[in-house]
Amino acid sequence: MTEALAGPYCAMMLGDLGADVTKVERPETGDQARGWGPPFLESESAYFLSVNRNKRSIELNIKDPDDLSVLYGLIEQADVFITNIPRMSSLARAKIDPETLKKLNPKLIYAAISGYGHTGPKANRGGYDIIAQGEAGLMTLTGETDGGPMRFPTPMADITAGIYTTIGVLTALYARDNKENGSHVGQFLDVSLVDAQTTWLANLGGSFFATGDRPERLGNIHPTVTPYQPMQARDKMIIVGVGTERLWEKLCFALDLDNDIKQDPRFSSNAARNMHRSELIELLEAKLITKDAADWVEVFVENSIPAGPINYPEDTLTDEHIIARDMIVELEHPLLGIVRSIGNPIHLSENGPTYRRYPPRLGEHNEEIRQEIKNRV
Repeated sequence: MTEALAGPYCAMMLGDLGADVTKVERPETGDQARGWGPPFLESESAYFLSVNRNKRSIELNIKDPDDLSVLYGLIEQADVFITNIPRMSSLARAKIDPETLKKLNPKLIYAAISGYGHTGPKANRGGYDIIAQGEAGLMTLTGETDGGPMRFPTPMADITAGIYTTIGVLTALYARDNKENGSHVGQFLDVSLVDAQTTWLANLGGSFFATGDRPERLGNIHPTVTPYQPMQARDKMIIVGVGTERLWEKLCFALDLDNDIKQDPRFSSNAARNMHRSELIELLEAKLITKDAADWVEVFVENSIPAGPINYPEDTLTDEHIIARDMIVELEHPLLGIVRSIGNPIHLSENGPTYRRYPPRLGEHNEEIRQEIKNRV
């Protein structure tokens, strides 16, 4: 019972991994993301199509007692209930709060996704992805050194919260059903966009804890490793990642700079290279601009140096490696023909992702799901 992105993304991941997902939507308008566009394919939002495969859709007005009873019928048989209604008071008023649903189904995993979570002084505030990006300190660190705060271009907080909710759901299911010491009961899972986004501070948070200093906005520069950034080749920029001294030796060899840069005391260690980053990058780029990026990538790969091009999305989404990794999903839609979306990156030798259902039209499975509930009774 979620909309926009965090909850739908979580539910889609679970659907990819085999779950039978029922998407509960408000009548007539449905998930708010159905109206987010352009682009639209016919009547369907490309945004909605991107995060709602492997689901069925039923329209329910939970303020209507009959529709609420249908929802309860679903919940009585469910393993997991996911909601992104941000306020516990609203959930209680709608009679779908954790305590109410626990009485209906003690084994239920109740997953609540919200902007700020259900504890703490900011609990129950509404929130979208961009608000979480701002709250978590990432926007002040994103962008060029002389620029202002910059939003990450995709909904990073939403996607991260969706992934963490997926992990939490699977953990709760395992804790419930483990044969040796399972609890045999469900539990309440509370994931917030702000918490999820804050985890992206990771090593930068560690630096702050160690020094008390605010991390600087560095653009494409790594704060503690050099060279580890985009650099200009002849036709376009290329990324080279040199995280060890052995890789530094390999880079100097690949660039035929063994008797030049490698011997320079300014670049004798990673710490020294960090101190003299601008001088080093200028010297490396003077060599790199003699060949195209693809040629250098080939050289670096041959020498086991991590490197790659800076692609446009159309380069990535048509890349033979991405396609070979089954990261582009194609599903036949009754109105739109082939609908493509980004695949699930979890590659398992057994029980891996499957793509069975196209993103549903609003209320497409109303009668089918209602009949299933009647048959269960």
